[in-house]
Amino acid sequence: MTTVTDPNVHNLAVKGTFDDCQDIVKALFGDREFNATHRLGAVNSINWARILAQTVYYFLSYFHIRRQVADPALEIQYVVPTGNFGDILAGYYAKRMGLPIGRLGVATNANDILARFWKNGAYEKVDSSGAAVTSGGAADESGVKETLSPAMDILVSSNFERLLWYLVYDTSEESDNAVRRSSAGATIADWMGKVKSDGRVQVPVEVLERARADFFAERVSDEETLETIRYYFDTAKYIADPHTVVGLHVARTVAPSNLGHVRQIVLSTAHPAKFSEAVTRALDGATAFNFERDVLPPEFKGLLERERRLIDVEGADVELVKKVIKKYATVE
Repeated sequence: MTTVTDPNVHNLAVKGTFDDCQDIVKALFGDREFNATHRLGAVNSINWARILAQTVYYFLSYFHIRRQVADPALEIQYVVPTGNFGDILAGYYAKRMGLPIGRLGVATNANDILARFWKNGAYEKVDSSGAAVTSGGAADESGVKETLSPAMDILVSSNFERLLWYLVYDTSEESDNAVRRSSAGATIADWMGKVKSDGRVQVPVEVLERARADFFAERVSDEETLETIRYYFDTAKYIADPHTVVGLHVARTVAPSNLGHVRQIVLSTAHPAKFSEAVTRALDGATAFNFERDVLPPEFKGLLERERRLIDVEGADVELVKKVIKKYATVE
C-alpha cells in the first residue's frame, strides 16, 4: 500500500499495535463533529457492509460442495483463520440466515485470546490461568505477541463484540424484545468497559455454552505454522501463507474427531507472496521450491524498489492522527 503514490492516498504508520490503530479509528468515528466534517468511512470489518459481503463465501462454497457430494447427511465444517473476527462472524450470520452448516472453527495464532475464551469463558488480554506460554515473539506492553501471521496479531477483536451481543440477547430471559435488545447492548458496553479498564471479563456459563453451540476454537504456534506450510508443500505441492496455514493446522487437528459425514472447508485469507519470510523459512532446503518462480506474481516483482510514501505517526494518539487528517483532507 505504501507504494501507491496517487495524490489522494495517504498511508499512515502508527507506532503501536493493531489494537491501538483500531481504538483510534473507533475514537474518530465516535467524534461526531470530526466525523461530520471529514465524512469518515471504514473499509475493514468495522464496517458491517464488509461482513455482509463476506457471507457470500459461505453460501457459494456450500452450494459448490453440495453439487459435488450427494450424501444427504453431509455436514460442512468451516475453519477460519481469525484475528479481528470479521470473516468468521460472516459465517455466523450466514448460519443465522439459514445456511445449514456445522460449528465454525476459530483458528488463532499465539495471540490466543479467543481460543482461551472458548476454553473457560474469560475474555482477557493476558492469560491469568498460569499456563505456560509457548511460541510467538515477546509480547509488548499490551500483551500482543509478534508472530509469523501478523494480520492476526490482535487481542480485542471489534467483531467479537458483535457476537457477544447475540449471545447475551439469545440467553436473555426478557420477554419484551425492545427491552431485550437494550439490555444486551448495556451488558456488552459494561463488559467491554471492563476489558478496557481491567483487561478481562468473565462471561456467565450460559453465554459460554451458547458460544460453544456454534463455535470451537484452537491455537496454533509459530512452530506449527512452519511445519504445516512444509507439510502441504510436501504432500500437495500447495504453498500456503502463514495465516491460511493456521486454519489448515486446526482443521487437521480436529478432523480425526469428526464424524464420517463431516467435510471441512478452510478459508484461505492471504497470498503467500506477502509473507516471504515465513514461507521461505518453512521451505528452506526444499529443492523443488523457488520463491520468485513459484510464489511471486508478476505484479509483485520490483515492488520493494518502488517509490514509497508514508506518514509516520509517532504514537498511538488519536489527536496525532486527527492532525494528519486535517492537514491532508479536503472538504468539497
